[in-house]
Amino acid sequence: MNTVFRAVADPTRRAILDCLANKEESVLKLAASFDITLPAVSQHLRVLQDAHLVTRRRDGRKIFYRLNPEPLSQVALWIHPYERFWRKRLHALGEHLRRKHGEHRP
Repeated sequence: MNTVFRAVADPTRRAILDCLANKEESVLKLAASFDITLPAVSQHLRVLQDAHLVTRRRDGRKIFYRLNPEPLSQVALWIHPYERFWRKRLHALGEHLRRKHGEHRP
């Protein structure tokens, strides 16, 4: 589980996961999306692969990566109690602001 959390802790790796959310991409296409070197993108992909967050496929000389969302369920399970906490807090804030401004709920 720590491997997954370490992998998603980096903003560049999260952005790579976002790029892969809907489709498979080649390393070169991914690298073109970022202002870092190809070796740096490859290094980030290796961390994601070690965390089982991406899978790779070779087609001739090209390497393609695809998102494997299953390990992210560990993150979702950990965040879930905090999500309920923040939902309650935001609801209370909304109620407070409505009362302060004299608004009534329909």
